[in-house]
Amino acid sequence: MEYSKDQLEELKSYCSKLSAFTEGSVTFLYLEGLRLPEGCQQQVCCGLLCPVPRDGYPSRLYFSEQIVSPFARNWNVSNARIAERNWFAFSWRVELVAPTLVQILVAHLAGFTREK
Repeated sequence: MEYSKDQLEELKSYCSKLSAFTEGSVTFLYLEGLRLPEGCQQQVCCGLLCPVPRDGYPSRLYFSEQIVSPFARNWNVSNARIAERNWFAFSWRVELVAPTLVQILVAHLAGFTREK
């Protein structure tokens, strides 16, 4: 899937480096140096945004490690193998109508700052 240059540029402001790759028929956005919300023990990690339906969710945000945050999360994906790396994700459903990439990312990151 192709994304507009404006959306990709906006997404770059949340990480140190952004790249895209396709695995199977899914385009993933690799967010190197993704900055995490205040309150997370790790301030930065690598992220992998899948802005299309996957694993029964409208979108997914994977992390290079499990993140400790103010609220305990259900890390229901552990060691998912994508692009020759292991990834982690917690159960967090983001349902927005026609969201931009940044809106998807921010909604997933909000999972660290909200109880439910």
